[in-house]
Amino acid sequence: MGHDPHPDRPAALQDWSEAFGTPPPPFLSVGFMQKATAHEAQCRRHGGLPATTRRILTKIATGEKAECTIAPKLSPGAHLVREWNGRTYQVHVTENGFEMDGKTWRSLSAIAKHITGATWSGPRFFGLNTQSKSRR
Repeated sequence: MGHDPHPDRPAALQDWSEAFGTPPPPFLSVGFMQKATAHEAQCRRHGGLPATTRRILTKIATGEKAECTIAPKLSPGAHLVREWNGRTYQVHVTENGFEMDGKTWRSLSAIAKHITGATWSGPRFFGLNTQSKSRR
C-alpha cells in the first residue's frame, strides 16, 4: 500500500511560494511550511524583529562577535537629563512617549537626532544601555 500525500500539501506549497517568492526546499513537512508561512504573515502584519535584533542575529549566525546592549524599560514619570554642547536637556517619560521642551516625541532616538542633528540610538545617547556579554 502506498502512502497518500498530505491533503493540505498543495495549499502549503502555494502559501510558501506566495510568502517567500520561491518554492520550498524539498521534503519540508506540511506542518513546518504552515508554521513558517504563518510566522511570515505575522511579521508582515506587525513589523517583525527590530533592525538591531536582526543585525545581532545575523552576526551570531555567521560566527561574528556580537555586542548586545540592554536598555531598561522606562516607566511613565521617569525623568532623563542629558547635557550636550553646553546645554542641559530634560526629558519626561509619559504614557504616550517622551516630552521635551513642551513637545511630545515617539522615541528617544528622535529626540537624540533633534538635539545632535545626527542619527543616534536614543537609549545610548541618554546613557541607558548596559553592555551584556558578547555573544558568539
